[in-house]
Amino acid sequence: MDSRFLPERLPTRPETAVFVSGVTSMGLEILAGRILAPEFGNSIYTWGGIIGVFLAALSLGYHRGGKRAAANASHARLVGVFLATALYVAGVVLFGDMVVQSTGLLPLPSQFASLPAITLLFGPPTYLLGYVSPYAAELAGGDVGATAGHVYALGTVGSIVGAFATTYVLVPTLSVPQIGLVLGLSAVVAAAAVAAPDLRGDSGLRVGVVALALVAAAAVGGVGPGVGGEVVRAEQTAYQELRVVDRGDTRTLYLDGQPHSAMDLEDPNRHVFEYTRYFHASLLFTEEEVDEIDRVLFVGGGGFTGPRIFHDEYPNVTVDVVEIDPAVVDAADEHFGIPDSPRMNVHVGGGRQYLEETNHTYDVIVLDAYRKDTVPFQLTTVEFMRLASDRLDDDGVLLANLISAPTGPASEFYRAEYKTMREVFPRVYSFPTAGGPVVQNIEIVATKRGDRLTQTELQARADRRDVGIDLSADLDSYRTDEPTDDVPVLRDDRAPVDSLLDSAVGQRYVRVRANDTNESAESTSG
Repeated sequence: MDSRFLPERLPTRPETAVFVSGVTSMGLEILAGRILAPEFGNSIYTWGGIIGVFLAALSLGYHRGGKRAAANASHARLVGVFLATALYVAGVVLFGDMVVQSTGLLPLPSQFASLPAITLLFGPPTYLLGYVSPYAAELAGGDVGATAGHVYALGTVGSIVGAFATTYVLVPTLSVPQIGLVLGLSAVVAAAAVAAPDLRGDSGLRVGVVALALVAAAAVGGVGPGVGGEVVRAEQTAYQELRVVDRGDTRTLYLDGQPHSAMDLEDPNRHVFEYTRYFHASLLFTEEEVDEIDRVLFVGGGGFTGPRIFHDEYPNVTVDVVEIDPAVVDAADEHFGIPDSPRMNVHVGGGRQYLEETNHTYDVIVLDAYRKDTVPFQLTTVEFMRLASDRLDDDGVLLANLISAPTGPASEFYRAEYKTMREVFPRVYSFPTAGGPVVQNIEIVATKRGDRLTQTELQARADRRDVGIDLSADLDSYRTDEPTDDVPVLRDDRAPVDSLLDSAVGQRYVRVRANDTNESAESTSG
């Protein structure tokens, strides 16, 4: 090989240590988001807490390591730092879910709810990695300024590699325990590189024991309660953790630990969750009859429950679906069944970007991209509502499925969204699906027509029009003219969705199952 393409020298042991510490610390930071999301969501508070704890732990490690480096920096101590870090990562893999769920029960304000879990799980290993740079600088010797600059540049390059490798390689291809295994083994490899050539003695034994502990932890996959039932599919996507779980005759799609869509395996077109029935109610707000509706858009695909039923129930309707996560589309196609039909069009991408680019107009747009604790703010603002209105026919209807409370302190997001839609649409209606002031699915319907439809008129249309299901009981929750003086209009330059959702965090989320006499509810603190 041409010597021009060979490095001038191999990296020294301190250089290797600094580079790997950067890779590992940044990888752990991204992994933290995946471990915390099922309990605490992906809000700005969760990520702000992660960044803050990691920076604080690194700073403390730099400080303590710097004070100790002059007196006791050695290759053996660097080996100990990496092995302790790897062993702690094994504990994170094994007990991470248990710690997250336990700390989620602490009576803390929602903004700070994730901090105990972040601190317990990721503070100690990040603190230990903070020792690496000052130890390496001391061991490298030479001019203090030049050495320090070289060391911290290498650490930063390692962090860049760790960020890109974790984001673009590890997360899309591996599970959380496997990602933890890779990051832990990177610390073990660094320990082995620093310990060489003394791996045949105690150092080699310690390296081997810690590596085995990591492999065992990843094989177990975590201790703690999980979703019940048979896991049909599980993967880390570019956007979230995805699981498809069968329990009895029901197949459920979980995204970041929260049920997103469900299907009856014996009757795929039966509505499992009550809120999906209201998608059909949108057809009562148009002046056109059902057989005159020709195009419907779903923003947010999930398990494609609503799009599939619309496709099957309304033979004149072309259904377009926009889903940002291609892995969700693949899972829905394989496990829930996306119709292979010219009337079913699937687009992978952002909902707002699709509406900006499409030349289609729609009779109905169903906005089903919100979650309880993670709402893409760009789909909530007045600018987005104007865009959606522009893509609706003159008689078009927008239906938004959101999770909030209809009244009380936990209703702020619902009422802000209601107020935002009223800025654009002449008439806005809502239908809570569970009753009472609890957190639940609320369906907001906005129309481009200015005349107000009363509940009696809607009931008459439901009796007259064949929308495939009986909506007479569902329409009893009809609401309009909500109080909104104390909430903001959401705009692109100010959409405080996370703070508006704060009051709903930790509240009992009541998700009603269709055709059941009892409500099925689940409590979340994220």
